Amino acid sequence: AKEQVETVFRMLDMERTGSMSAKDLAAVAPADLKSVIDEVAKDEKVNLNELKEAMMKKDDVTKEHLMIVSAKLRIQGCKPLLKPEEVKLARTLADHGQAHLFKSWDENNAKEGKPKTLMVSLLNYHGKYPGGLTEYIKKAKVLLESSRSGKNPFEGYKPEVPHGQQLNYTDKNFDEFEIKGINELKSAGFVLVAGGLGERLGYGGIKVALPLEITTMTCYLKFYIDNILAFQALANKDVTDTKHKVKLPFAIMTSGDTHEPTVKLLEDNGYFGMPKDQITLMQQDKVPALSNNDAAFAVKKGDPFALQTKPHGHGDVHLLMHSHGLAKKWAKSGVKWISFFQDTNGLVFNALPACMGVSVALDLEVNSLSVPRKPGEAVGAICKLVPEKTSKNELTINVEYNQLDALLKTTPVKGDAADTKTGLSPYPGNINVLVFKAEPYAKNLDKSNGIVPEFVNPKYSDKEKKIFKKPTRLECMMQDYPRLCEAKAKIGFTSMERWACFSAVKNNTTDAKAKASKTGFGESGCTGEGDLYRANRKKLAAIGVSVDGDGKKENILGIPCWQGARVCLSPSFASTMQQLKSRFPTPDKVKISATSTLVLDGDVTIKNLELDGALIVVAQPGAQVVVDETKVANKGHGWTMVKGDDKEVDEMFRIRGYTLDVKEEAKHVCDKPGKWVIKDGKATLESS
Repeated sequence: AKEQVETVFRMLDMERTGSMSAKDLAAVAPADLKSVIDEVAKDEKVNLNELKEAMMKKDDVTKEHLMIVSAKLRIQGCKPLLKPEEVKLARTLADHGQAHLFKSWDENNAKEGKPKTLMVSLLNYHGKYPGGLTEYIKKAKVLLESSRSGKNPFEGYKPEVPHGQQLNYTDKNFDEFEIKGINELKSAGFVLVAGGLGERLGYGGIKVALPLEITTMTCYLKFYIDNILAFQALANKDVTDTKHKVKLPFAIMTSGDTHEPTVKLLEDNGYFGMPKDQITLMQQDKVPALSNNDAAFAVKKGDPFALQTKPHGHGDVHLLMHSHGLAKKWAKSGVKWISFFQDTNGLVFNALPACMGVSVALDLEVNSLSVPRKPGEAVGAICKLVPEKTSKNELTINVEYNQLDALLKTTPVKGDAADTKTGLSPYPGNINVLVFKAEPYAKNLDKSNGIVPEFVNPKYSDKEKKIFKKPTRLECMMQDYPRLCEAKAKIGFTSMERWACFSAVKNNTTDAKAKASKTGFGESGCTGEGDLYRANRKKLAAIGVSVDGDGKKENILGIPCWQGARVCLSPSFASTMQQLKSRFPTPDKVKISATSTLVLDGDVTIKNLELDGALIVVAQPGAQVVVDETKVANKGHGWTMVKGDDKEVDEMFRIRGYTLDVKEEAKHVCDKPGKWVIKDGKATLESS
């Protein structure tokens, strides 16, 4: 240590005068040693020998202090390369445990401009994280220590079943809540969390560009926009004055990986019919990776001037809603309810109106759409956490599945156990679909600067938990927003059958096979498509159409998938159950075989139909079509099975295990405004 002191002071005394300006010395001194400089300084000069003696007498001068001085000297040497704000940040970071970042700041690297490259990157992250990088480091140190010591985040809380509403899609109470929600659509806004690529799926593009199903090849993003536009049409149904018609705002969170491809997808397709100014794209940034328990920023291997960064988590959607001013803007413009949903859940819009209806009926500030959960299932659960001491507030929040069993050990059933009546967990399963009240949401984000409580999850390579297997980072989750709410806020859930509202598409065929064998849910390309057709069949069966709702399970590439009639109902045909009922005035006169394909798009009413084959009916805007067919029979559509590793087949088909085989079909595109009738295989325009 003494040798290092001598080295540092030789570096300080470059001009060999034995003294230095107090101002210049303060610029390179550690923040907590500046008081020593003040004690020694005379006439704004510091005698370096006196300073050395004073520092050697202090018990709390450490190797870290010397590293800081060394780092600040290097920063001083590179000062001509940097902007004043970059110099200031570099010095601040050196004082906050990041002196290692400046070890390579020598003359050669300075000539190549490398320190500038690092500081541009650091300044960017500093400006985008609320409170700057010093706040990030401060939080990280606290959370890393909690992780190292094994602190339980739910210590002092007792779990209870939360307040909420159980809905069955085909029951009368569903209709009641859906009608309430339909009345609220004029005050709705929507947020899509779409920061992920399809790599885990075995797909190289962005997930929202994937076809939801290959019968119509409608991609997820188009399907979501079509649903929002269909809700908008419902909200404006009885509004005659154009000035009073609403536009339902839509925000999309992207990432560095997905932003440009998402922009291109929208632009190439004319924003799928939605006005460009109705959509806001919000690009998520990453945060610095942390290499140890001291929250030291990690740099890339072989390049000490390139910062390692990692995603901050989907909780950044709240930060972006705040930083873009959307939460406040939407609330002021009349938006009452903001719905958040994920990138590849094609069933979510079946549930959103009813979910809004529950929010109205129960006056919920936060409403989590959820599904019945099996005990032990790797899905988080919505729990009401009651403090054992009055100093804390109640929390209704998602508890991750790996923390759930330990928390539930304190309950009478001693763990994650089934309800004796239902065989299911009494705690509903989280699917990351949320409906918030807009006004308190905007106010809470103002208070937190958009940040939801963060966590850290390092993987250790030693028992003492001192060494990380790989760098970690602070993370946040969108479902942790309730932690920002006031104690008086009503927070609850809406639980609905899984078949009606949730089918994620995220696993490649190999992983899906393994997951399906454990949980029954493969969550892959073929299961997502099969679940969509099944949901549409079950909806038709519920209103009285003769069709096998469930169908049967068949293995595709070893993955169990629901198979049956392939029913595609576009949002412009029916976006709610109430609308679906109106499209089938005589459902007892409609029969669909298990091998059929039915595609209905636009203003179409099915009065009479017996289908054994493929029928596609498209009513373009202004066309009103009535299907009055006694029977449609043809060879229909089938699958051509493909191998998951067949490189000659496009990825979007390989991840499913099949391509579409159009053998024969009846297709009617009614492209002129007026009233059409489809009968005896012909579409006739009867009046215009």
